[in-house]
Order: sequence, then structure tokens, then C-alpha cells
Amino acid sequence: MKFFFTIFIASLLFFGRPSDSFSIQKNLFLKDSISNFNSDTIKARLISLNKKTPIDILHTPELENLIKNYLTNRKKFFNKSSGLINYYFPIFEKALQNNKAPLELKYLPIIESRLDPRAVSKAGATGLWQFMYAAAKENGLELNSYIDERMDPEKSSEAAAKYLLKLKESYNDWTLAVAAYNAGPRTISKAIIRSGGYKNFWNIRGFLPYETAKYVPSFIATMYVLEYANEHGITLYKEEFSKNKTDTIHVKEQISFSHIARFLEIPLDTIEFLNPSYIHKIIPKINNKTQAVTLPASYTLLYAARENELYDYAEKEFELSEKPLPDLYSINSKIIYKIKYGDYLGSISKKFGVKTGDIMRWNNLSSDKIKENQRLIIFPKRIPKN
Repeated sequence: MKFFFTIFIASLLFFGRPSDSFSIQKNLFLKDSISNFNSDTIKARLISLNKKTPIDILHTPELENLIKNYLTNRKKFFNKSSGLINYYFPIFEKALQNNKAPLELKYLPIIESRLDPRAVSKAGATGLWQFMYAAAKENGLELNSYIDERMDPEKSSEAAAKYLLKLKESYNDWTLAVAAYNAGPRTISKAIIRSGGYKNFWNIRGFLPYETAKYVPSFIATMYVLEYANEHGITLYKEEFSKNKTDTIHVKEQISFSHIARFLEIPLDTIEFLNPSYIHKIIPKINNKTQAVTLPASYTLLYAARENELYDYAEKEFELSEKPLPDLYSINSKIIYKIKYGDYLGSISKKFGVKTGDIMRWNNLSSDKIKENQRLIIFPKRIPKN
């Protein structure tokens, strides 16, 4: 009995009393809980965020609950997305900085696309910033049968920053600009009128669609969690990601990703990740315009040294391919077509040389049912004579 008693006393001296250990763990848990979920802490941090950004941030019980929800349920997603955050955030920040827009807007693509450049919504919104077709064209993005610049991280970020700046100039309020980015300017203007003329998001929120009323709080909650990532045990920035530098190469001839991957021995999925805007994984040759491909910086000198050999190799591979390549056409004009009696999507698509699926996407159609006098947005490949 003395032996076991001696062992018990020794264990207490080395490890501490069981109650002490439990007390320490409990205190650590409480400290973490207070740091992450205490209402006073959340309010104080929101006030601090509001001072550092021109985006109007206001504490509400609903926003607080949303923050707590994200801290409970989305930490795993944020930690898992740290590689994407490390890669995309500098691109977002550069575009926003160039256009004198708040850097905190870099959190919008997390809400929009979960940082997936190939994301496509049910309505057809595409890319990191979820541009609709018409909005993309209006903001200078190129779309043709080979390229969809809505999926280009740098070009879409520049377009999004410019568009957000336009919206801010319309309403003189960054929070309303964020809301308009989601709902469209007309929806915001209608909500302002219905509210009696208020021009603050929190005052017109009750007059907005449910999705938009939730959109801004979701954006702010995401901003809160990631601005205080360290306090919540979320590791966003890791040293190994900063070492993965890239460079851009100008391409003079038509070439596919698979040609580059095989010839230069670059992993194909790396090329696909770095160049999501090429729809068919082919870089086309367009007269009077240079195309570009982004590659890991360690391969750019090799590409330059073997460029002509690579083009010869690609030409031979294209000749051996049995599958015809898509025709290249640019969507450089928009028309509004009024449906006539007897029209159907197939006849309209044939008339303008486009796909029925494209017409449905441009006009947010969920089916091919159309009616007389209905108006459709068309980006024609050709204009019919009659």
C-alpha cells in the first residue's frame, strides 16, 4: 500500500493535482470562448473594424449571431482554404489598391465563389467575382469561344474593382455599393425610394430582397473572422505558399495546355489552376492580339529557350488530332432581339450563329420556353441579312 501511495504522491508532484490540470484546461477553454464569442469583445472588434475601413459596419444581434456561427462552423473551411487565400488575396488587393477601393473588399469572392475561379451559378454568373455575361462585357472583360475572362483572376479582379468604384460613386456609400454588387443598382435605387429616401444600407435593409439583406452581413461576418484569424486559431498565411511564384509568358501561336505540360514536363493540373480563363484548355491565336499563359516562375526560362520547338510540336499534335477545334468568334456587340411569332430558341440561335445554351445563359432562362414579343439579349456571331 505504501508503494502505491508513494507513486500517487510522485505523480502529483510531477503532473500536478488532477483538479489543477482540469482547472488549467477549463481556464484555457474559457479564455478561448471569451476571445471568440463574448459579445463585448465582438462589439469592440466591430467598432475597431469600422474605424479602419470606409465600409459602414454596424453591430446588430443578427450579425453577432452570424459571426458566432461562422466561428463555429466555418473555421475548417478557412483553414483548408489558406492556400487559395495566399494565392488570390494579393491579386485582389492589387486591383483594389489600383482603383482606390477598400482592401476589405477582397473578402467578397469568398462569399461569391468560395474562391473557385470556375464557379458558375444557376443564373450563369461566373468566376471568382461572379460576373453575369452582360456585366462582364460592360466592364471590359473578353468573352469568346475560347476565353472567358470572368475566370481570369487578375482581369476579373480589375473589372470588379472598377465596377465597385462605379457603384460607390452612384450611391456615395461603400456598403450600398456592396449591396448593389449583389442585387444590381436598380434594386438598390428602388429600396431607397421605398424607404422614404434613406441612403444607408442598414436603414433600407428591410426593403431589400432577402438574399441581399443577408449578403452584406455575411460579407462583414467573413471580414470579421479573417481580420481576427489569429485570435480564432485560423492560419491564413504560411511561408511555403509565398515561395510559389509565377510569371506570365506571351504566346505567339495556338497551343494547348497538354502540349505545354508534356513538352516542358509541367504538371497539367498546375497549368489549369493558373490559367482558368481558357475554356477548352487551348490558348488561341488571335490576329493583332497577344495571348498569355501563367506558369510557375521556375519554368519560364525553359519555355523561352524552347519556345519555337514547342510551337512546332503543338502544330504537329493539332494536325494529328481528329476532333475539330471550336471556331473562334468574339462577342463584341450586344443586340436586343424581339421574339416574333413562330420563333423558337433553335431558330434564333441558328439565325445569329450562337448556341441555344448561350442564349439561355445570357438571359437567365431556366427552360427553352419563350413567347412572342419577349426580348432577348444576344451576342451575335453573325448578323442575318434579313
